[in-house]
Amino acid sequence: MAAQHRATAPGTGRSLARSRPRYGETVIKTLLLAATLVSILTTVGIIYSLVEPTIEFFQAVRVAEFFGSLDWGPLIKPPTFGVWPIVVATLEITVIAVVVAVPLGLAAAIYLSEYAKPRVRRFFKPVLEILAGVPTVVFGYFALTFVTPLLNDVFPFLQLEAKNALAAGLLVGIMIIPIVASLSEDAMAAVPNGLREGSFALGASKMLTSVRVVVPAAFSGIVAAVILAVSRAAGETMIVAVAGGFKSIFTFDPTSEMATMAAFIAQAGAGDLSTGSIPYKTIFAVGSLLFVITFVMNWFSARMVQKYREVYD
Repeated sequence: MAAQHRATAPGTGRSLARSRPRYGETVIKTLLLAATLVSILTTVGIIYSLVEPTIEFFQAVRVAEFFGSLDWGPLIKPPTFGVWPIVVATLEITVIAVVVAVPLGLAAAIYLSEYAKPRVRRFFKPVLEILAGVPTVVFGYFALTFVTPLLNDVFPFLQLEAKNALAAGLLVGIMIIPIVASLSEDAMAAVPNGLREGSFALGASKMLTSVRVVVPAAFSGIVAAVILAVSRAAGETMIVAVAGGFKSIFTFDPTSEMATMAAFIAQAGAGDLSTGSIPYKTIFAVGSLLFVITFVMNWFSARMVQKYREVYD
């Protein structure tokens, strides 16, 4: 009798003590699991579609030639398959984009999180995120018709080609600013106010608190935002195709035209390549390499987030 009394709290009816099936919760769990499986299966499908043509490509082209040569011209005769020109172009444009996006994005995030009034934040953050909705082809033509002529007028010593890596990198950087700013601001907003109040109590200014307290506390989220932006920049297609060009030469000169891996895929995919030919399979080999690069970036991001993650009660 005492055990029965303890099992049912005072004022609690038998209906609450008895377990009931919750069909709505089961449906929600099933939908969430399905959403997770869609993303996983999509990734598996992408890998599956890349693996077989990539293996067939490397059965015809030696790995040493692919990674050991500096001549890239799989669509010309005689074809050459040294991938480094488009890899270097991809990394160069990505570095330019990161140099532009990270300082501007973090500055915007610090302002929105630490300085802006709630009304200003509610206005500027959606406006900033609208920039992410601009079609990338618009950015490309803006770089081609406005940014490159402007740079040539302001800095005539650069002597930029009509299509060049510098203008493409600048516009890719502007495109990924919303990613860095929005995700970094979310990470900073999650930092407890107690840390800020403790810093102010010790006599620190708002700027010192922002830089020495808030940013380090939100470091894992900021790193994740930056790596996501870098992955987005590395895979950008239309901006680099329109503003960067399709010339596959091994150079570190950002004033010259150069083709990235994504630009080559767009160029080759739009051409009249015979299905099953080696030039056609080159698309999948380059796509696999780009997939591996972005996967490594995201893996590194996950490790950094796990290492520097701060947990607050």
